[in-house]
Amino acid sequence: MRPIYHARLVNGVWGDPGVCIDLKFQRRALLFDIGDVRSLSTRVLLRVSDVFVSHTHMDHFAGFDHLLRVCLGRDTGVRLYGPEHFISQVEHKLAAYTWNLVQNYSVDFVIEAHEMRTDGTVARARFRSRDRFQREPLSNIAADDGVLLRDEQFLVRTVALDHHDITSLAFRFEESTHINVWKNRLESRGLPTGPWLTELKKQARSDAPDDTPIHVRWRTRDGFREETFSLGELKRDVLEFVPGQKVCYITDVGWTDANRQRLIDFAADADLLFIEAVFLEADQELAAGKSHLTTAQAGAVARLASVKDAHPFHFSSRYHDDEATQRAEFMRAWQGVTASSRTA
Repeated sequence: MRPIYHARLVNGVWGDPGVCIDLKFQRRALLFDIGDVRSLSTRVLLRVSDVFVSHTHMDHFAGFDHLLRVCLGRDTGVRLYGPEHFISQVEHKLAAYTWNLVQNYSVDFVIEAHEMRTDGTVARARFRSRDRFQREPLSNIAADDGVLLRDEQFLVRTVALDHHDITSLAFRFEESTHINVWKNRLESRGLPTGPWLTELKKQARSDAPDDTPIHVRWRTRDGFREETFSLGELKRDVLEFVPGQKVCYITDVGWTDANRQRLIDFAADADLLFIEAVFLEADQELAAGKSHLTTAQAGAVARLASVKDAHPFHFSSRYHDDEATQRAEFMRAWQGVTASSRTA
């Protein structure tokens, strides 16, 4: 099974936190946090359709200005998602600039800002370059089960966590079920590949009734041939349904009773976990005071959540010459290796 995405840290383990999810089969990319994004090429930034901001500390949000500068006049817009008060913060960022000419650009750049409210609703507002980025209120929507974005091929879900008296959002990218075609079974039935398979997958993904007719027309040596099959028959005989993958992003959270179980539940069975591991375990008091995770705490989340792969990041600059120690502590906690077992 080939995933539809490529996920990577924007700035490695030392720079501003952020993950870019590049969707392979769409001209589209997603960002989890937008601190320093100068390492991303213009080509990638112009593909960014949605930005999910955990909270608005500078190292998680300052790169919005660079994205705007790159895309303004060349792209049609972007959707932003963040915690409570996020819409006003976007508005204030835009208000810091002078927009006396932007309404004349040939491309109307539209920013749609969403903020996750504590009551589970999502407030929305729109800012258009042709209106000089004046705020236009939109109706609130529900975020059922924390879902912020739902696409045919994936969804993005969030959970609210505490970060020293403010909310920090964690995010999870979830692929839809993969639908693979058994080509050998097509051949055994004398059926061709072709555009009709796209329609077949679309009907199967939409849970259409099994008696939905699927028309197949193809060229043979003797001319054209056409047959009609039921969706249920083709689902049974030529399609394979495989669960999609999950990518989880967690940063800037404290190791509190309120956060701990939420972290584990949210990351449960993730195929790939990006999780902050800011301080070494010896500095856990410092970590608690700054509401960040230690290497051992982050590794424990990865272990207890049974994730398949995990990447720690957001390492404190105080350890800049010793990345190996942080990685080693995280790995030991993830793998469940105790001090006694290491010396046995």
